[in-house]
Amino acid sequence: MKSPKSLTPQQVQFFHEEGYLIAPKVFDPAELEPLRQALHAAINLKARELKAAGKLKNLHSRLGFDQQLAAIFRDSPENGNVISRHLEGLRGGGFHAPEMFDVIAHKKLIASLTALLGTPEIVASSVYRVRPKLPNLGRGVVPWHQDSGYFAAHCDQHLIVTCWIPLVDATPENGCMQILPRTHRGKVVTHHTGGNAGFLVIRDEDLPGDPRQAVSAPCPRGGVVFMSNRTPHCSTPNYSDHIRWSIDLRFQSVDAPSNVGLWPRTLDDDGNADAEFYKKGTVACYPPEADFLVSSAKTPHLVTNYGEYARRRETYDRTKPSFPAVRHWPALEAATAAKAPKSKRKLAKA
Repeated sequence: MKSPKSLTPQQVQFFHEEGYLIAPKVFDPAELEPLRQALHAAINLKARELKAAGKLKNLHSRLGFDQQLAAIFRDSPENGNVISRHLEGLRGGGFHAPEMFDVIAHKKLIASLTALLGTPEIVASSVYRVRPKLPNLGRGVVPWHQDSGYFAAHCDQHLIVTCWIPLVDATPENGCMQILPRTHRGKVVTHHTGGNAGFLVIRDEDLPGDPRQAVSAPCPRGGVVFMSNRTPHCSTPNYSDHIRWSIDLRFQSVDAPSNVGLWPRTLDDDGNADAEFYKKGTVACYPPEADFLVSSAKTPHLVTNYGEYARRRETYDRTKPSFPAVRHWPALEAATAAKAPKSKRKLAKA
């Protein structure tokens, strides 16, 4: 069988120098169609559940994948949010159909990651997200951040590659990303909690570069935007008439900290994992969710299949391990109050 095409040496060099790479032809767009259909089916299933419960009247089932959820949200933001959160992948029990795993483990994607990481020994993280950015909805705008802002500090010097994969053509009109190039070699800067929809925020004065030098990152369906975990990026509003669907996946070499092979076993009365698991779990970059081996030339028999992947995600979700925050960032409100004149601070306190 012919080996999948990898990135060129020039693309790999660009990634390491700039902190990102837009690779427009990693997949054939048709190879992403099963995932699009599976997500569309999941929308309809959840919508029918809401209708059976008397919470939703119109399924908008005649609308396509790029339109239906937006129409449901226009009728009822509450129902739209329920479906969105069901899909987004937050915690292990989110969307983890076989079609998602097929993209995570796709040989074409793994070939590109092998070139970027410099090794075929690759761990995939369950910290992936499904992103339905709805038209003219503020919640879909993601502020400036580095992905490492969400990870444990002991992983800052490791390379964790984010793969941002659009399921529609991503354009400036429908909210493609903006990236600060050549700013990924420094430290993880201060982030603040309390941003839009709970996202972490890097304030402009803390950015490791001039936001006016940001580059737009349009990417066609079938392409991938690869980023370092320390590359600052944000996401812009969707001004189009359709949903800008995307997924973001994360991969690292086996040499980076992970929880591959660790299982939360003993539970207390509240369903939390035992203290020993907390202790072991802190070696992972994002311990609340399960990592898994997705590629290996040395131990191919240990590479995770779909059944094992699903079992790990479901186990982590079922045990609901209450890990402490991996980072203790200051609150955005506190930072704003600290900069305010004294008279305004007193007023805010009253």
